[in-house]
Amino acid sequence: MAQGFTIDINEDSRIPKYKQIVDSMINDIANGRLKVGEKIPSINELSEAAYLSRDTVEKAYKILKERKVIISVKGKGYYTAKTDLISKINVFFLINKPSSYKMMIYNHFVNAMGVNAHVNLFIYHCEESLFINAIEKNIGAYNYYVIMPHFKDGDLNHLSFTPQVLKAIELIPKDQLLMVDNTKPEIKGNYGAIYQDFKEDIYQALEEGIEKLKKYDRLILVYPSKSIHPYPRRIVHGFKFFCQKYNFDFEVLDEIYEDMEFERKDVYITIEEMDLVNLMRQIRARNLTLGTDIGVISYNETPLKELLGITVISTDFKAMGETAAYMILKNKKERVKNVFRYIERNSV
Repeated sequence: MAQGFTIDINEDSRIPKYKQIVDSMINDIANGRLKVGEKIPSINELSEAAYLSRDTVEKAYKILKERKVIISVKGKGYYTAKTDLISKINVFFLINKPSSYKMMIYNHFVNAMGVNAHVNLFIYHCEESLFINAIEKNIGAYNYYVIMPHFKDGDLNHLSFTPQVLKAIELIPKDQLLMVDNTKPEIKGNYGAIYQDFKEDIYQALEEGIEKLKKYDRLILVYPSKSIHPYPRRIVHGFKFFCQKYNFDFEVLDEIYEDMEFERKDVYITIEEMDLVNLMRQIRARNLTLGTDIGVISYNETPLKELLGITVISTDFKAMGETAAYMILKNKKERVKNVFRYIERNSV
């Protein structure tokens, strides 16, 4: 074997042996025991020297090649490669949709991780099979796995998890797992989570605005029940719980329809951007006064809503991304509820 090259295999460890090979080689390069460009044993040589199966060594080398830690030269063998990834934290970042909100979390996460991290973004569009394939394909290739679990069934209802998803998540070592935005108590082990409590968040946010809401006769939640990227039903549960506790007349609509039957002193709570646009267009077309005749509250803050003076109830996406980065950088294994705010403007 190459001078200074050793493979540390702990036979008693539950860490897969291919992962031990990957970690051992990276540590040897980081510590200078292996030089960049140095020849390393072939798969067969390492298999025989370390008493490991050829399949185990081959799987380790495949991961090392994908991470550009080693290269293969035809007819000559394997060599260590010049790579910045050795000294960096490598993060697998899996989101359910490329919305502006999810990308805000991702961007603030990347910025907070800084130059010492390499973050790869994956998107699964709320599809169970894409989620599972992404995890299975990348197990062992990253230091941390940041995942946002939101799924849909055949009727486009929101699901937090499925049995198959839970099984895939169990493949991730818990000390490398960070759940973001949505979490599940059934996942056991010591892992980190930064999450929204969708039922409690909307309930508490509406409580903050209750004095303004009292001047309206009816609260109307526009919940898109058949969205391609569905929203948690817990939002509806929290809304109904608030209305029932404080004796508000209420209604839940699927969308803002054309030619809505508006009544003065209704307040609308929209989730999707297009519903907000359609609502504002119809309010203006009928010369209704926003914040007096009709109230509007929108879910999730954006700079445009701030500019337009739209009241919002929103999680703090910047805080979520930055907290996720902090938990990785400081190796925190905690369950943290993200900040959720009621931001009052002139639309109520």
